[in-house]
Amino acid sequence: MNIGFVGLGLMGNPMAQNLIKAGHRVHVWNRTPGRASALITAGAVQAESPMEAAEGAEITIVMVTDSPDVEEVILGEKGILEGARPDSIVIDMSSISPSVTRTIAKRLSERQVHMLDAPVSGGVWGAQQGSLSIMVGGQREIYDRSLPVFDVLGQRSTYCGGAGMGQVAKLVNQIIVAGTLAAVAEGLVFAAKSGVDLAAVFNAVTGGAANSWQLENLGARILKRDFAPGFKVRMQAKDLRLIQESALEMQLPLLTTTLVHQGYVAMTREGLGEEGTQAYVQLLERLGGVEVSN
Repeated sequence: MNIGFVGLGLMGNPMAQNLIKAGHRVHVWNRTPGRASALITAGAVQAESPMEAAEGAEITIVMVTDSPDVEEVILGEKGILEGARPDSIVIDMSSISPSVTRTIAKRLSERQVHMLDAPVSGGVWGAQQGSLSIMVGGQREIYDRSLPVFDVLGQRSTYCGGAGMGQVAKLVNQIIVAGTLAAVAEGLVFAAKSGVDLAAVFNAVTGGAANSWQLENLGARILKRDFAPGFKVRMQAKDLRLIQESALEMQLPLLTTTLVHQGYVAMTREGLGEEGTQAYVQLLERLGGVEVSN
């Protein structure tokens, strides 16, 4: 299959790499061209613009940071809209606003180009291993046509409904993930301040009802003082902002998520934006005058 791929950051690069390994012909574009070098070596073709990446592609994938970035690479000058042929598919795998997604989908449909919103969960590790969870919105028929790509990039793809519903599912995911990790960090800070054996407590709670992916994986990294990013603080702060904006549109109060969002705003201001989200514990450590260390 001919595939265009726009956005080669921490997530996009390994995702494009997996498509190449699976035998697809991939044309790539990134604002910083140097990020494409390993992919070119692996067999990708470097495009000079998003438009060029989309020309001749059956599917064009977008993996960039935020709503304005997606609008620019799809609808902007020399954007995907100018290069995509009728009946081709644009899959936006970024995490952006559901309402912006619907606007872009409408613009593409006016040119007979289909769109799926397909944000992912699983972080850099999932992108590298091809084990992402993919949440998809758009037409069911177009989702079915895109399964060969989703099967390469993830271990599970779930059709969630019409345009924008993949983004809604991703925001639900982020509400749960961010709240759970905040609770993990608070629990470990509480344990450290109490003077209990952290390894013993960790072993105890991972065997009970408190266990979760966040505790087993990111809790373990906290104990090792490993804050390398699987998913960056600044990206989680962005997703939490999108959640707040969507909740405001619906006049829906989100009490816990609002507090956690403020924590991520503070972390970004404190210079922790490039750390992994498990660095949430560092904010609590500073407030509590304690360090969590196994």
